[in-house]
Amino acid sequence: MTTATAIVAGHGLALRRSLPLPNSPGRPTSVSLSARPLPHGRQRVIVPACPSPRPCRCRSISSESSTAASAAADTAEEEEDPEKSVDEEAEEEEEVDPKAEVCYLDPDADPAAIREWELDFCSRPILDARGKKVWELVVCDATLSLQFTRYFPNNAINSVTLRDALAAVPEALGVPVPDRVRFFRSQMQTIITRACGELGVKAVPSRRCVSLLLWLEERYEAVYSRHPGFQAGTRPLLALDNPFPTTLPENLVGDKWAFVQLPFSAVRDEVESLERRYAFGAGLDLELLGFELEDSTLVPGVAVESSRAKPLAAWMNGLEICAMEADTGRGSLILSAGVSTRYIYSGYQKTPAATQEAEAWEAAKKACGGLHFLAIQENLNSDGCVGFWLLLDLPPPPV
Repeated sequence: MTTATAIVAGHGLALRRSLPLPNSPGRPTSVSLSARPLPHGRQRVIVPACPSPRPCRCRSISSESSTAASAAADTAEEEEDPEKSVDEEAEEEEEVDPKAEVCYLDPDADPAAIREWELDFCSRPILDARGKKVWELVVCDATLSLQFTRYFPNNAINSVTLRDALAAVPEALGVPVPDRVRFFRSQMQTIITRACGELGVKAVPSRRCVSLLLWLEERYEAVYSRHPGFQAGTRPLLALDNPFPTTLPENLVGDKWAFVQLPFSAVRDEVESLERRYAFGAGLDLELLGFELEDSTLVPGVAVESSRAKPLAAWMNGLEICAMEADTGRGSLILSAGVSTRYIYSGYQKTPAATQEAEAWEAAKKACGGLHFLAIQENLNSDGCVGFWLLLDLPPPPV
């Protein structure tokens, strides 16, 4: 048994963790654009294979309902019976009206700070009185402080309908028109882009709609499946694309890369200090996503070295990076970005040792609920990152 050294920056110090690698022959400390030994430390993980979101602060309320009155009523009930059982609370959640539309803003949220939305506009596995599929607009922000839904008949699906519905959100909730709106269905790009453009909003195709995807999963169980028009077993009308990976553009090529791991506590600190310490990158709301990993649990990632690290990080920052994958079948590292873009980031020799390392990296990612990261450095031994992206593998939504 040999050891490998994982290097990634954190708190101004290069983290080096020598961890056991089973049956791994000696390898150089770095290889030009090829895989390095993976530190594969097995730690007990509390989180399940697919992280559960913390309870959404959503309330199934029609546009005419008063969210404040509902919140006050909830508070009064809690004061009257502070020892209410979990079962009773669960029963209350089950009483959600599947026909109701949501129009909710967290009273503790700062409306002016909600500058980016996540959006889905698609059919649902529900039939209306005409026997036609019902469509739905779902809007939220990354923290689920803003939540808005509206149903539509299938004969009213166009950019004008969407534009008017989006314009109703600021009016109903008292929030500003957003700067950006992310969406994950490439098939709806034309309609969404046109509707957003008429409102002066930038439409961003991206699978980094993590909060939206998890909320849709929750709504499938709590809302759609309980609707009287629900059609079990219905396949999504607009399935997510998973195209064949293409060649990486020259401006995105680094000098070296390495499989690495970073303790969950350090990952959390990196995300919290992302805006202060890095010019490029993106984090995730780990609390909202419900991750309960031990601080010492090692989160897998990929570290990239480049002599032009800042330009590389700048280009990466505009890609809406959502995931990285070790494809052992092709012997390559795959970078996913936007909604339907997949690049062969790099290849590696398909030796038994390299395949084992790639499989171990994927296994570590799965054990962390799909959580992983990408770090760009000027040198793999340097004390800082130029860019840091926290990434998450998520299954496609059920709708």
